[in-house]
Amino acid sequence: MTTIAFIRHGVTNWNLERRAQGQSDIPLNEEGVLQAKALGSRFEGEQWDVIYSSDLARAHATALEIGEVLDLPVETDKRLRELSFGEIEGTNEAERVERWGKDWKDQDLKIEREEEILQRVKSFMKDIEDHHHGKRIIVVSHGAFLNDLFSYLLSEGYEKCRLDNTSVTVMERDDEAWKLRLHNCSKHLSNTP
Repeated sequence: MTTIAFIRHGVTNWNLERRAQGQSDIPLNEEGVLQAKALGSRFEGEQWDVIYSSDLARAHATALEIGEVLDLPVETDKRLRELSFGEIEGTNEAERVERWGKDWKDQDLKIEREEEILQRVKSFMKDIEDHHHGKRIIVVSHGAFLNDLFSYLLSEGYEKCRLDNTSVTVMERDDEAWKLRLHNCSKHLSNTP
């Protein structure tokens, strides 16, 4: 059975300011570093085979904390990057309305299209299934991308939601399909300031 722990990166200043980060390379803030350390501790004593991470700093730094605990290298993969939010990257909702009006979502602002996202998801998951069948894999990525990935793996059985920073979602694949075993769990943060 293949098991994957999917993780959203720790918090950044742009998360707190509700800015669209997309593929802008924003680092973890101080709280995000503490979250990542708490996340790493959560994996103490567990056995995992490989860690993949988006190459963006906030995800990679989160993954490195897990890698340190598990004594595993972190392999970066650009396919795990957050969605490209095009022209809205770096803006919050009020700024978007001010700049493009209330109907900004209906305009072509160069946001990555669903078919492009799905292509990245399918390509990455095919590589996982081809090279890590029966293994235990950790994947550190980004909220919007993970929601799209979960929708793909679980078909109609998944409702998109806001994933918490450093939350863990675990899926297992048997011979038939991917099954959700744990969703959006951030219990490791209960002892962080």
